[in-house]
Amino acid sequence: MATIKQIEEFVACAHKVGQCGLTICSSGNLSIRIGDEVLVSGTGSWVPDLTPDNVSVVNFADGKVLNGIKPSMESVFHLGVLRERAPEVNCVLHFQSPYATTVACMKNRPENFNFTAECPIHVGREIPMIPYYRPGSPELASHVIEAMKEHDSVMLLKHGQVVCGKDFKQALERAMFFEMACRIAVLNGNNVDPLTEEEIKDLDVYILGKVK
Repeated sequence: MATIKQIEEFVACAHKVGQCGLTICSSGNLSIRIGDEVLVSGTGSWVPDLTPDNVSVVNFADGKVLNGIKPSMESVFHLGVLRERAPEVNCVLHFQSPYATTVACMKNRPENFNFTAECPIHVGREIPMIPYYRPGSPELASHVIEAMKEHDSVMLLKHGQVVCGKDFKQALERAMFFEMACRIAVLNGNNVDPLTEEEIKDLDVYILGKVK
């Protein structure tokens, strides 16, 4: 089973989420896959103050709890995304970050979040909008899993955001840049000027050139 060191590292990641201002109190949850096991923040736990005794260890294949600590009620979509995107995705983050949640609760929200280069490069050119379903419900889980088969970031209407990544660092980067895009949307209202298709294509060419 997961070592004490691995659990302590997971707790440190949870605290980092809190330090970045992405979640408060018991809102939000995170998961990290380690081989055949997945560490998940425990149900009702406060992510910014997570302690080792609130970290659930579950089996990656079937979700069986291995250490007697009940995982977050959103663990179904965490595990579903990890299974669908294995082996390249090993971390899923979900929280009610201030600006993403503000946008998620708007009647007239932006359809395009590509305000700066960071969004299309790191977050995704298109952000799926998941209709409201009760937190922890099978319907919410199935829609998140389906949307994240092809996307790294989604918005849950009247709820918050979900991102994934190859590791915690990449997932956190996506969450922070998504939050930044939402902050731009909130502060600027209708006075926003997203990147054009030509500008995004230029970024694609630049990135491909850097990869080569």
